[in-house]
Amino acid sequence: MFVLGNLLSALAQVLQTVFTLYTWILIARVLMSWVSPDPFNPIVQFLVKATDPVLEPLHRIIPPIGFLDISPVVALLALQGLNYFLVRTLLDLSARLR
Repeated sequence: MFVLGNLLSALAQVLQTVFTLYTWILIARVLMSWVSPDPFNPIVQFLVKATDPVLEPLHRIIPPIGFLDISPVVALLALQGLNYFLVRTLLDLSARLR
C-alpha cells in the first residue's frame, strides 16, 4: 500500500503547485485590471481566458461595491481553502497508507 501512499503524496504536491500557479494568475489578472492593458496582447488574452471561468460566476453572484470588485478576493479565499482542504486530505491519506 506504500505505492498508493506515495502516489497520493505526489498528487498532493502537484495539486498544491497548480493551486499556487493559479493563485498567481488571478493576482496578475487583478493587477492587470488596474492599468487598462492592450486587449490584443497575448498575455492579457491568456490571463482573461484562464480566469474568466472562475470570476464570471462570481461576478453574477457578487455585485461590485462602487468601483471595488471583491469577486477576485472571494475567488482567492475559496482557492486557498480548497487548496488547504484537498492537499491536507491527500497528504493525511497518503501518510495512513504508508
